Amino acid sequence: MRGRYRRWTALTVALAASGWLSTLTPATATTTAATALPKAGPNEALAVVSAPAANPAPPADQAAPADQAAPTDQAAPTDQAVPGTAAASGKVDCKKQKCIALTFDDGPMSSTSKLLKILAKRKVKATFFLIGQNVRAHPSLVRQELAAGHEIGNHSYTHADLARASASKVRSELSKTQSAIHKAAGITPVLMRPPGGATDSTVASITRKMKLAQILWAVDPKDWRDRNSKLVERRVVGGARRGYIILMHDIHPTTVAAVPNILKRLAAKGYVFVTVSQLFGHPLTPGKKYTKR
Repeated sequence: MRGRYRRWTALTVALAASGWLSTLTPATATTTAATALPKAGPNEALAVVSAPAANPAPPADQAAPADQAAPTDQAAPTDQAVPGTAAASGKVDCKKQKCIALTFDDGPMSSTSKLLKILAKRKVKATFFLIGQNVRAHPSLVRQELAAGHEIGNHSYTHADLARASASKVRSELSKTQSAIHKAAGITPVLMRPPGGATDSTVASITRKMKLAQILWAVDPKDWRDRNSKLVERRVVGGARRGYIILMHDIHPTTVAAVPNILKRLAAKGYVFVTVSQLFGHPLTPGKKYTKR
């Protein structure tokens, strides 16, 4: 008993010398020391354990408190609206907003790549009506259009006059283009545009069976005839109205050159640029013709 008391006294002196007991109140020092250390066996010397620091520093990679101010370079919410466009999330209500649909025919071609960059810069979504032959020649551009959030439609395989074609020719032109687009981008369009706007009851019947709505237009700036950027810009901006579908051709560099000013001027007038399907806000009826909302 006396030997155990001497060992306990020696331990207490050692702890006091190390400064650990000084952090405790007199009333609790003995109790804490006794409970913090294990009991020694009959023939064991009691080891002296180093006490932890009173206020340990948090790890360097510890997360900041929840109420700490966010970094100044924190990304904006994904649904934040961009002036002149639909919200970044793609949500838009054309019943309330001044919507307009820009459409581009006859691609994809090399000039389409430049147009995609222009549209991406302003976060504008458009609708592209593609020629099957050009899809097979430039499949990567079709994938770029789709990846950028644009809508893709069928514009026949060879830009044929469908109103003058036989029923079998119409089916071939449309089905081959559907197949080419699906092979290039993995989607099957639900919109088509007859080349030159040439359609008839036969085209209507076939597109109805193929589940393709016929998309025409309300404004034609005749960019296919007049290769003048300023003239195209003036005609598009002057003819634009809420709910209109605008026809243009991305195969003409003069048209592509006109697009930046068209976007700027229409946005200044309060227009929101949407795809054809967004413009109407509901599935379109196969075989039916549409020119505006």
